[in-house]
Amino acid sequence: MTAKHGDATLVLCPGFMTDRALWRDMETGLAALAPCHFADFGRMEDIEVAARELLDAVPGPLVPIGFSLGGFVAREIVRLAPERVAGLVLMNSSARPPRPEIVKRNAFLIGHTRERGFKGLSTDAVKKALHPDRREDAALIQEVKDMALRMGAEAFIKQLSIRRRDGRPDLPAIKCPALVIWSRQDELRSMKESQEMADAIPDARFEIIEDCGHMTPMEAPETVLSLLADWLRDSRIYRTVL
Repeated sequence: MTAKHGDATLVLCPGFMTDRALWRDMETGLAALAPCHFADFGRMEDIEVAARELLDAVPGPLVPIGFSLGGFVAREIVRLAPERVAGLVLMNSSARPPRPEIVKRNAFLIGHTRERGFKGLSTDAVKKALHPDRREDAALIQEVKDMALRMGAEAFIKQLSIRRRDGRPDLPAIKCPALVIWSRQDELRSMKESQEMADAIPDARFEIIEDCGHMTPMEAPETVLSLLADWLRDSRIYRTVL
């Protein structure tokens, strides 16, 4: 494949307490679209620092693909180096700062973890991130829990401590092609949060995936790949999309 902006790399930015396994069922398809770099947020403490580290680690033009928390990093990459970003994908994410009750809950979880240790995400928490029909899928639930266990207590505390500023004022300045994805049964991020990003980013495309919860890369990998391939082609980010 020949990229319009050179050999643009897809930079896969995972969400809260997820690692490369988040993209497992998409990896082959992603590699067929473009070169890929899988971000590791196991030690992330600051969104700007994480964005700068990715800009340093991946040469040339980028297409950041940010899922949930990863969307905050993806947007920060655009803010810091717009000239290097060929396109932007925001999936099940938000540009809003956390609500006060979420900040309070996170502070409690940090204190509880420091006092009693980290035993992973609860089954109920994982189920809430899935489509109702997948909430008895023991294998999928275990995959999500295994990612969190691999990340561990330090990552849990650091990610809960990350300051997520209000990124909405920055959205109109995003000039690259953008794709915003939300899933119909996402109970962790609202359609309004995704819609307001798509409305504020000039000429952004907004797509809704039906019959899918928050964990879109794991629940609907083929649908996501199809959306990405169509958007890359239509946006002419690459001259040829397989």
